Amino acid sequence: MKKLTPSPPTDLSLLLNPFSVELEEVVLGALLIETHAMSRIDSMLHKEVFYKAEHQLIYEALENMYSRAAPIDIITVVEELRSRGTLEEVGGAYYISRLSGQVASSAHLETHVHILREKYMRRSLMIGGQLLHSHAADETLDIQDTLMETHRMLDGVEGTYAWKQNRRDFATLLQDADAQRKQRMKESRNGLTGIPTGLSALDKMTSGFQRGDLVVLAARPSVGKTAMGLHIALSASRAGHKVVVYSIEMQGERLADRMITGQAGIDPSKWRSGQLTKEELKKARKAIAALKKLSILVDDSPSMSIDHIRAGARMLCKKKQCDMIILDYLQLLDTRSASSRMNREQVVAQTTRQAKLLAKELNIPVLLLCQLNREPENQPGKIPALEHLRESGAIEQDADVVLLLYRPLLAGFKQDKNGKSTEGVGYVIVAKHRNGETGRVKFTHNKGMNVFEG
Repeated sequence: MKKLTPSPPTDLSLLLNPFSVELEEVVLGALLIETHAMSRIDSMLHKEVFYKAEHQLIYEALENMYSRAAPIDIITVVEELRSRGTLEEVGGAYYISRLSGQVASSAHLETHVHILREKYMRRSLMIGGQLLHSHAADETLDIQDTLMETHRMLDGVEGTYAWKQNRRDFATLLQDADAQRKQRMKESRNGLTGIPTGLSALDKMTSGFQRGDLVVLAARPSVGKTAMGLHIALSASRAGHKVVVYSIEMQGERLADRMITGQAGIDPSKWRSGQLTKEELKKARKAIAALKKLSILVDDSPSMSIDHIRAGARMLCKKKQCDMIILDYLQLLDTRSASSRMNREQVVAQTTRQAKLLAKELNIPVLLLCQLNREPENQPGKIPALEHLRESGAIEQDADVVLLLYRPLLAGFKQDKNGKSTEGVGYVIVAKHRNGETGRVKFTHNKGMNVFEG
């Protein structure tokens, strides 16, 4: 499918697109007469912001000179354009000289650049809108692909708008860090500054899941990834946080089954078979009433990509309806939008990177569930480690926290080293913690794997 990226304006778009050749000349003129002007706006502009093709070539030359720390003035820019073979194409030395005569100083440069960027974004939206119209009208194209391309186009425009917003001098950065410290002290509850996990020892080690962090929860199949993810979702929502669960593997109703039986203390097999006693039915109804008060949203769309998740999460965050995302699980994500030239490891690497960027952009924790490969089964004790993350070392690289689930009984150990039964015992191994300590947290669970304590 054709990408919805803005293309160079056509003659028809000349009549429609917002632009100002005069303003572009003023900006370029200011860059030519002021020695340090480029340092003020280099992160605010790129050549496509200029509408006129000749101006794009001139700014490209200025960028190249600035990156080499070459002095910028009328003579050096003319020589740069000549060496690039584009001097005559932009109008010759006379045009460069005329540009410099357009302004007396660069006093209002940032304001002028801001206006240019706004015009560029309007052009981008208009051109993208034309493409959207044609794609939406073409019923041979997959509507989901069209929606995803729409989000990508808007992300590109928003990225341009946000340019330079994250650049801060060190004094400002220190002030912002101290402001966050004050907020953490204000919100801290016995050392818990993030979203609680429902395991006190894990909360103590991590201070809860922190804003902007990508947390990976990994295990072999049937060890309890989803069950632990739901436990964390319930713990977070009971603490007043709004949680969104993207469930690719399991239907939303099956997740609700686990929550109800855990809350009510009912045997899951009896719930599934519909053989409940009157007392158990009473407990179930009470559990449902309690769970209805929690703020948990579940999306179990059959085909789910990281773009789908990002679009939904951004909308919910703007409405202040999302404090945390749980994604179950990585290897089942729809990756059809990835390049056909990418192998599986590269696709997974791209996806985990996008998950990390999502956490950072929305400033919320993202809990990403994923599978471990078979290697732990060949290790002494069958204890998982970071190198067992399936298909990509990028998972370990991008994650701020990596949690590995381990249940000794499933590994064939009925007793621990002290002779105690391992029935209902598990461990969360904090294998990576970018901002804190690592270690092992013990927890217990019931037979149905829907109630955890620790």
